[in-house]
Amino acid sequence: MLADLRSWAPDLWAGVQLTVLLTLGGMAIALVLGLLLALARLSPRRALRWPATVFVEVIRGSPLILQLFYIYYVLPLLGLRLTPIQAGLAGLAINYGAYLSEVFRAGIAAIPRSQSEAAAALGLRPRQAMRLVILPQAIRIVVPPVGNYFVSMFKDTALVSTISIAELMFRGQLIASDTFKYMSIYTVVFLIYLVISIPASLGVRWLEHRLDPARVRPAAPAPA
Repeated sequence: MLADLRSWAPDLWAGVQLTVLLTLGGMAIALVLGLLLALARLSPRRALRWPATVFVEVIRGSPLILQLFYIYYVLPLLGLRLTPIQAGLAGLAINYGAYLSEVFRAGIAAIPRSQSEAAAALGLRPRQAMRLVILPQAIRIVVPPVGNYFVSMFKDTALVSTISIAELMFRGQLIASDTFKYMSIYTVVFLIYLVISIPASLGVRWLEHRLDPARVRPAAPAPA
């Protein structure tokens, strides 16, 4: 078994690196897309609100694997050809961007209206109030759920193996098909996902605890 692990290690390590890069890149794009969609859905302008709403509902109503297939296999028929890496990043970013938009929208909506009114009283325009007053407070609220989606994206990168991206799952499949040691290789891949995702999940829980509003409330005075 140890000899097998030594021979598999270079391929699996390359797969882990690509998986992490896909996760980081996909989440970075998804965060920007999710925030833009959330702002569009909160806009009083129908020309922004309705298309954003339709986009989010369509993406959330279809499976990620189908979106990956559509981007990689269907879009070239319409003249847009992407490499597997580009298609994988686009699929992950679009899918998670739609879900993160709801997280951002909920976070912004959770900020009391009095904050906007106070900003207006100070002479701030709506855009300035959103950027300087509302969003900084909303970010504190949305960080824990965003962290959970980050861990979920790391695991969902396994789906991009279906469009020939040689990430961790794809590398494991290749090794298994060459060696026929399905139990050993898939157990190793399983453990690699756990070794990375469990500490990440614990980190998200720690961050959620640190950002819990209850922790920053002043303690009640002791009874006389």
